[in-house]
Amino acid sequence: MALKDFAFKLKKKDNYARVGLIETHRGDIKTPAFMPVGTQATVKACTIDDIKKTGSEIILGNTYHLMIRPGVDRIKNAGGLHKFMNCDLPILTDSGGFQVMSLSKLNKIDREKGAIFNSHIDGKKFYLSPEESIRIQLGLNSDIVMIMDECPKKTDNYELIKKSMQLSLYWAERSKKAFGINPHKALFGIIQGGLFKDLRIHSLKELMKIDFDGYAIGGLAVGETQREMFKVLDEIKDEMPENKPHYLMGVGTPSDILGAVKRGIDMFDCVMPTRSGRTGLAFTWNGRINIKNNKYQNDNSPLDESCTNLNLNKYSKNYLNHLFNTNEILGSMLLTLHNINFYQELMSCIRKNIESGTFDKFHDKYIDKL
Repeated sequence: MALKDFAFKLKKKDNYARVGLIETHRGDIKTPAFMPVGTQATVKACTIDDIKKTGSEIILGNTYHLMIRPGVDRIKNAGGLHKFMNCDLPILTDSGGFQVMSLSKLNKIDREKGAIFNSHIDGKKFYLSPEESIRIQLGLNSDIVMIMDECPKKTDNYELIKKSMQLSLYWAERSKKAFGINPHKALFGIIQGGLFKDLRIHSLKELMKIDFDGYAIGGLAVGETQREMFKVLDEIKDEMPENKPHYLMGVGTPSDILGAVKRGIDMFDCVMPTRSGRTGLAFTWNGRINIKNNKYQNDNSPLDESCTNLNLNKYSKNYLNHLFNTNEILGSMLLTLHNINFYQELMSCIRKNIESGTFDKFHDKYIDKL
């Protein structure tokens, strides 16, 4: 049986907000979509079966972490990342560039060799070139592969951001060549340029000349304000190709997602729902809840009566408060699953409102509440 080629189909627009469908041979992904983050070949505190029950249709894996532990060869010998972690959902892997910037104190960027850095685990030296990043991701057998880019820290230094953006474009060409022809997989380009409109547009136009299967906006979620992030999206939304997926990397809060969808974004990933769940913070339709707060000690109401999927409301705030204040791991598991489920319910409501032409009203109702 022939494998289905990667494809994106735009279904409906409500101003800039879009509903679409990403087709892969492992399954289709309704957009706008949120991807739970599976950093170490696991979505922390959740099984893949539970992730699927939330309505998640794709997850993200981290190239940097997987190349360090357990190593691509070990995963490749197991049959690829899907078999290794028992996941039949599509998987997108990042290139490793962001982690090189955020985790490694000892790193050097070389135009030809790529990123030269020491492992944050044991100090071992690694070389991550565009070709090596693509080789690792193909070895993991991910379905959506990201180009190698340099993700600079937030700065107002125009020349520094311009130099970084130009390096990322050079690496984008090398990534495309290394990827070759893989119709059953996708390669996404990454738009850089910091907070500068002209650099962002130049980056996008040059990436479109190379021609990728999707276009990601990188270099955000690095300390800028939400207003600054939305301004970047506003400045490039008219230039983004309509027939390709638009992916905002590493974002974000529910209100970040609402604002980005309003500006034409189709795909999101963020550790926020899982990390927050492990530390006692729940996202609900009535706002955020710190379940460790003493006021919930005798509150026998459910976490969120509006969230009905998975029947997690059989656990009261009182009980969840007890689990967290006694350091029981079940608390982290339940709240993580609740948060992922909430994010997927949010995405489902976003898609329904775009389809019905009521997204702006939905956006305005919840943008300051969530």
